[in-house]
Amino acid sequence: MPAMDIPALQDFLAQAFPQVARDFTVEKIEETAIRVRLNVGEQHLRPGGTVSGPSIFALADVSLYLMILSRLGPVALAVTTNCSVDFMRKPKASTDLIAETRLLKLGRVLAVGDVLIHSDGDTAPVARASLTYSIPPAPRV
Repeated sequence: MPAMDIPALQDFLAQAFPQVARDFTVEKIEETAIRVRLNVGEQHLRPGGTVSGPSIFALADVSLYLMILSRLGPVALAVTTNCSVDFMRKPKASTDLIAETRLLKLGRVLAVGDVLIHSDGDTAPVARASLTYSIPPAPRV
């Protein structure tokens, strides 16, 4: 059982990150995987109508963050410590992006994951990211 299910993750985003909560939709959670949709809007586009690199990065980053929260619960202060993104092809114009995220390691202080991003309705990857997160120590009582 996940520590946080889809409604709990969506609620957490709305409370902790209201400025971007509507941009992301969690579609599926498994033990070590999550699928997150970037609901593409005008704010995500660059000239030419394709999704911008910063928006693609945000999708990768948020999807691993949500994967970690689904396992640990609401650890708001988990932070990205490393990210490498390969931009492989131009996304379809004005089309939502889907992140398929795998949690490769969840340790006491670090979490590592891979994210494969594609345009909705297309299987060819738009980008691939590898991320590491730092997990804050549990509060002492």
